[in-house]
Amino acid sequence: MSETDQVPQPEPKVLLLVDGSSYLYRAYHAMPDLRAVPGDPTSPATGAIRGMINMMQKLRRDVRADYAACVFDAPGKTFRDDVYPEYKATRSPMPDDLRAQIPAIHEVVELLGWKVLNVPGVEADDVIGTLACMGTERGFVTIISSGDKDLSQLVNEHVTVIDTMNDRRRDMTGVEVEFGVPPRLMVDYQTLVGDSVDNVPGVDKVGPKTAVKLLKEYGSLDALVARAHEVKGAVGENLRKALDWLPKGRELLTIRTNCDLKDHIPGFPELEDIVIGGQDVEKLKAFYDRYGFKGLVKQLEEHEVPPELIEENRKKARAERPAPGLFEEPDLSGLSQATTLHYETVFTWDQFETWVQRIEAAPLVALDTETDSLDEMLANIVGLSFSTEPGLACYIPLAHDYQGAPDQLPRDDVLQRLQPWLEDPERKKLGQHVKYDRHVFANHGIDVRGYAHDTMLESYVLEVHKPHGLASLAERHLGRTGIDYETVAGKGAHQITFNQVPVDKAAEYSCEDSDQTLDVHLALYPKLERDTKLRFIYDLEMQCSEVLYRIERNGVLVDAQALARQSHELGQRIMQLEREAHELAGQPFNLGSPKQIGEVFFTKMQLPVVKKTASGAPSTDEEVLEKLAEDYPLPAKVLEHRSLSKLKGTYTDKLPQQVHPRTGRVHTHYAQAVAVTGRLSSNEPNLQNIPIRTAEGRRIREAFVAPAGCRIASADYSQIELRIMAHISEDEALLRAFREEADVHRATASEVFGVALDQVSSEQRRYAKVINFGLIYGMSAFGLARNLGIETAAAKSYIDRYFQRYPGVKSYMDETRLAAKSRGYVETVFGRRLYLPEINSPNGPRRGSAERQAINAPMQGTAADLIKLSMVKVQEVLDREQRETKMIMQVHDELVFEIPEAEVEWARVEIPRIMASVAELRVPLLAEFGVGSNWEEAH
Repeated sequence: MSETDQVPQPEPKVLLLVDGSSYLYRAYHAMPDLRAVPGDPTSPATGAIRGMINMMQKLRRDVRADYAACVFDAPGKTFRDDVYPEYKATRSPMPDDLRAQIPAIHEVVELLGWKVLNVPGVEADDVIGTLACMGTERGFVTIISSGDKDLSQLVNEHVTVIDTMNDRRRDMTGVEVEFGVPPRLMVDYQTLVGDSVDNVPGVDKVGPKTAVKLLKEYGSLDALVARAHEVKGAVGENLRKALDWLPKGRELLTIRTNCDLKDHIPGFPELEDIVIGGQDVEKLKAFYDRYGFKGLVKQLEEHEVPPELIEENRKKARAERPAPGLFEEPDLSGLSQATTLHYETVFTWDQFETWVQRIEAAPLVALDTETDSLDEMLANIVGLSFSTEPGLACYIPLAHDYQGAPDQLPRDDVLQRLQPWLEDPERKKLGQHVKYDRHVFANHGIDVRGYAHDTMLESYVLEVHKPHGLASLAERHLGRTGIDYETVAGKGAHQITFNQVPVDKAAEYSCEDSDQTLDVHLALYPKLERDTKLRFIYDLEMQCSEVLYRIERNGVLVDAQALARQSHELGQRIMQLEREAHELAGQPFNLGSPKQIGEVFFTKMQLPVVKKTASGAPSTDEEVLEKLAEDYPLPAKVLEHRSLSKLKGTYTDKLPQQVHPRTGRVHTHYAQAVAVTGRLSSNEPNLQNIPIRTAEGRRIREAFVAPAGCRIASADYSQIELRIMAHISEDEALLRAFREEADVHRATASEVFGVALDQVSSEQRRYAKVINFGLIYGMSAFGLARNLGIETAAAKSYIDRYFQRYPGVKSYMDETRLAAKSRGYVETVFGRRLYLPEINSPNGPRRGSAERQAINAPMQGTAADLIKLSMVKVQEVLDREQRETKMIMQVHDELVFEIPEAEVEWARVEIPRIMASVAELRVPLLAEFGVGSNWEEAH
């Protein structure tokens, strides 16, 4: 028979087994807090149900199967609990919200066409192991979908495990590459290492590397046990101690492949009952209606197609898709998204021009830069990716320079060709953390305009309490997993820069980033458009991103010589403190070592123990030192030493090293999507935490200077959170104090202590100031007493009198707590949502903390909104009037400027006026303005 006459062999049947228990936990943690009644945190949770639907639908699209089952753990004990009562004893209980969703998850998985199995007394892994073994006996190809590494022991020529979370494929080669041993030795490997998740001990001090080394040397666990007397050192000693345990450990960790499933699969041991079925459309509609999944109902109605057409489209997609992977297609979730992916690497000018035409014709383009550094002021472009529609993306490699790298288009020529589009504000662009990309393009002389959207900020506004990284967003909202950076560039000491990443890997990674960014935007932006208040906050964040980019780009000038002098003086004082501390202790000791401090304080000197650490040792944290310093001189010396050492290490030594070599300035980075209140955070260097309560801390601000011909100016909102409290609470006494421009702390003292305004003492005003700000932060009577150094009963009396005089404040606090418990979040004056996941927690301290946050967050969040509105408005005026004044720092409620001397008087009048007029509250806003040759003088 000739080769052309040979009869084609039929493709083997595919058995797809889903680790349902792994899936449901992943679905629960990946999805937002969805409820059957949207916005009502008291209604049943549905996030895990929705996530499970997304994942099961996606898996069915991605993996062709003839037989399929979704296997869950059944409640109750298994044989392992009888063998070892401590089995899984350290696991946290399943969250109640998740447990309540399990029956519905089982129901919907069946309606989607899957056989659902949960076998009493048998773990899901053992059911999967039995079915996988049966599949191998029948010549099936078996695919197990799970993130559980334990299932790797089932892998053979016919069984593969796919990890949907990390897009990892564990076939025989994959297992050995990942763990260092072949699948046949996985049980031996696990027995030596143990399983901390399931509370199964291994051999003490034997980790993965040692286990691999032993198994390679001896060939198997049995051979190792037989020759345990030969193993030297601590490893050998620990191995011999564990010999009696190892058989039981192996029994616990071995997945069974011979479970009797006849009561759960009719016709067992035949598998016809788990042939994959079609979804029950009518029952699914009723199910989706019941749980409020309107988008899924619409999807069912709009996308019902004959099964034969579905299969035809699948074949077509597989044929058209380049370099197919298992988990490339996004979950539709009611959106109009591509069913295939087309990623192209651009090497020629013809390809490039084709893509330029696509980019110029698209209404919105997602773009991503790949660079050689995470430092946005130093990073150079290595490559660019663009996505013009879901599933369609290109990567343009420009500066990959490893040995053997393919020829690439010249970077400068490509950027010059793209520059008109990049700098056109009418050409709408989209990115993930666009501020970074703006800096990178600016490093190449391109001022990108027209960034219309940023998926990081969309997430930050919609779900501030969730992670905002692209990988997390894609998984949470699309069910898509992707390639992480460490996969292409390595990690730790072995990580390479992106210019060393092979172009093919770089292209897949970068195209996926742009493609997912566009998909995430399509999922998130409609939610913002439907909510006027959230849309306002999002627009504000986008405008603020532009201003922050300019602040970061401007940088601030520091006097390195002044810092060097301060550093020397601090060093002298630190050494003097060490000598004085050693004299007081009667011995030398390391003032930077908590252990040695503890030994001197509590063992030698027998100082009282204020509190203990989690391990039971006496604590030497700052709070303890401050308490002890009230009565003992040595803790005061240690406290001062610690404070000055931090100043020296963090600022006077480090700031000169952070001066940018090209600009001669320090350029901080403002993280915009971190704080749940909307506040910005500054890092590398942190310019917001320079201490100002000590003379040494304030001197550091003296080193922030203006260049010749300029001055430093500071504009700071006055008592902003108290003003916001007056506005929100509508308390008449507070409103009156601010409207009359009274000293609000003196007015509060007058009310609380029942004395005339002109009779208020400085001590009473100090108490009133602590009460005013303490109550804003939800301070209790105990906290107030500790802060003022008075008895708790006296503090409670002050709080009671405060609320009698300011009943509107008390009403606000009570109503806010109730509203937060009902909705799960509070809002700023402008509509920013501040979520409180622990507000209904059964844990008293956590719930109490959330209640305090509920009171403070609207004020702190509104203050954050106001300073952002001010930044945007001030920059708008500076641009419109073509002023040379530069905004160079933002520090909480303060803006710092570098102002030409000719514009100082204009700024002194206009900047406070602009800041005071960005919003109309029930009380006037007041911004104070100062000017000096350095930041400290201005402030």
